[in-house]
Amino acid sequence: MMLVRMLAMLPLPVLHGLGRFFGRCIYAMPGRYRNRLRANARQAGYVDPGFARRAAGETGAMIMETAKVWLRTEACLRLVSSDEEQVVQQALAEGRGVLYLTPHLGCFEITARHLARYGPLTVMYRPPRHAALEPAMEQARNIPGLRAVPATMQGVREFVRALKRGETVGMLPDQVPGAGDGVWAPFFGRPALTMTLAGKLARQTGVAVIMLAGERLPRGKGWRMHYLRLPEPLPDDPVELACLINSCMETLIRRFPEQYLWSYNRYKIPSDAPPLPDGFPQ
Repeated sequence: MMLVRMLAMLPLPVLHGLGRFFGRCIYAMPGRYRNRLRANARQAGYVDPGFARRAAGETGAMIMETAKVWLRTEACLRLVSSDEEQVVQQALAEGRGVLYLTPHLGCFEITARHLARYGPLTVMYRPPRHAALEPAMEQARNIPGLRAVPATMQGVREFVRALKRGETVGMLPDQVPGAGDGVWAPFFGRPALTMTLAGKLARQTGVAVIMLAGERLPRGKGWRMHYLRLPEPLPDDPVELACLINSCMETLIRRFPEQYLWSYNRYKIPSDAPPLPDGFPQ
């Protein structure tokens, strides 16, 4: 906790610079992390080795900025800009709730805090792997307008209640789902097990769905919010809806691809995953 507090005191340009340096150093060491990052980036068409190094640097910047976003929220929010806020404002004006989908792109810690300024926002969280981070995460979650619920069935029920009240909820759409909660859908041309929960929530509650991400600006100047509203009506078929969500995610990632978390094991095949449909490309 002390280290997290110390990091939060450093200027954002310093945190980003240190993060990019350490990120590239880790990438320079051969191993599973480097191999997966390069393979996933190549799958999306980014074959330049320099791209992979820069992406690793952005992952480091994302890690280093987290403490400041958690513990110096107001100062960080003053560094958020966007020329697309009308997308959110229009959806909120419809009064039927909004489901925000934030992929592992840019600074996904700042997005929820920015959106909470518009009204109550409920998000899902998973306990950290390292127990030492739990106090900092607890403090980070307890800010006005932002409510965190566990990634359990109880959390899903809280999501549904919030949406039916006309409020907003947020979740990560590109996490590999558990047993029975996913379908195969293409992601950058390769089949990826894609969660159905987001689609089920949207269909069940009739809310607007917005894909968004916070682009990390150069020289520690802050973040720029990007929004992409999913077209309606949404498909009834869960596979078609998963394909739409992945397609919109690709569109958003293409805006600033070096800031996607390419090292994430997006193409993981769990032991309980459903078989690939006939004719689906491997």
